Amino acid sequence: MRVVIVTESFPPDVNGVAHCALQTARHLVDRGHAPLVVAPAPAPGNKAAASMAPCPVVHVPSLPLPGYPQVRVALFSRRLAAALIQHRPDVVHLASPFVLGVRGMAAAARLGIPAVAVYQTDLAGYARTYMGAGEAAAWRRIRSVHSAADLTLVPSSASMNDLEAHGVPRLKLWARGVDTARFRPELRDEKLRRELAPNGEVIVGYVGRLAPEKHIELLSGVCGLAGVKVVIVGDGPSQPALAEALPGAVFLGRRGGDDLARIFASFDVFAHTGPFETFCQTVQEAMASGVPVVAPAAGGPLDLVDHGRTGLLVPPRDADAVRDAVRSLVADPALRAAYGAAGHATVDGRTWAAIGDQLIGHYADVLAARRAVVAA
Repeated sequence: MRVVIVTESFPPDVNGVAHCALQTARHLVDRGHAPLVVAPAPAPGNKAAASMAPCPVVHVPSLPLPGYPQVRVALFSRRLAAALIQHRPDVVHLASPFVLGVRGMAAAARLGIPAVAVYQTDLAGYARTYMGAGEAAAWRRIRSVHSAADLTLVPSSASMNDLEAHGVPRLKLWARGVDTARFRPELRDEKLRRELAPNGEVIVGYVGRLAPEKHIELLSGVCGLAGVKVVIVGDGPSQPALAEALPGAVFLGRRGGDDLARIFASFDVFAHTGPFETFCQTVQEAMASGVPVVAPAAGGPLDLVDHGRTGLLVPPRDADAVRDAVRSLVADPALRAAYGAAGHATVDGRTWAAIGDQLIGHYADVLAARRAVVAA
């Protein structure tokens, strides 16, 4: 099968869209298919992009998003349509389509190529966060883009409910895999723990972008708990403000690969604070690492965290609830161990290979439906 993956983000970017697009391309190659990636060009001078790709990548000219330079936005370019014509795909995969993906959808329609759209970003939530308005306009765009696809894949039941409520048709659930060979409890590193918490504190960690929509400032109360050390992994525009809002927290910057897996396994509690997650891959990575999770009862974490068994769900944007949930786990090492073990067992079979095979099955269903329409 020949596939063009049109993605709004791709490594060296570090986010859920980029990671999922990379894993999809890798799996297609492993299964003997022929993927091609079309993505915004990385920042000039970034040499990491080419070495990370398992297949050819066409880079479309891009500019940094004002106020958030880690995010690149694709400019108009004929390279996208040319890539589709040259690669002759059986299906076009649109990863979180919004700018480049919209053009990919239009090009696929002109060429008569089936399109599978993957919903991954809560654009309506981002509109509320960054603009204080625009939620209705964001939903109109989401509905327009995804209604044009042959199939939209959604990562969680909460996302499914949102899209159904806003009139998006042809939806199926497609979750995300986790690298259980990389993220595992055995990587817990006592030397690292002593460096992060020299007084033997319980380590409460966050991993992700440092951006307003993540509401990491909700960990301020956790910073005030006796015997607790908060560790923040990631970068982004909110870092200067968070350094003031989270006194005593350790900021490790962006980490990845085996280094990140070692950090995850060395946490005692993982705390996620963002209320706009359509899935929340870092929750799965924490669970794979054997770490209990505290997360908001909203979006993707509703499917991932079994409250009272693998972690604790708290009301979104409630700093007191986050603090109290963390405090209960800090006070009970046996409970932390039980939640961590249950979380690890829960995600043990959620490999990217299994999830990738499901995706290939969705492609096959779309192609069969197109053939049936032509035959009729």
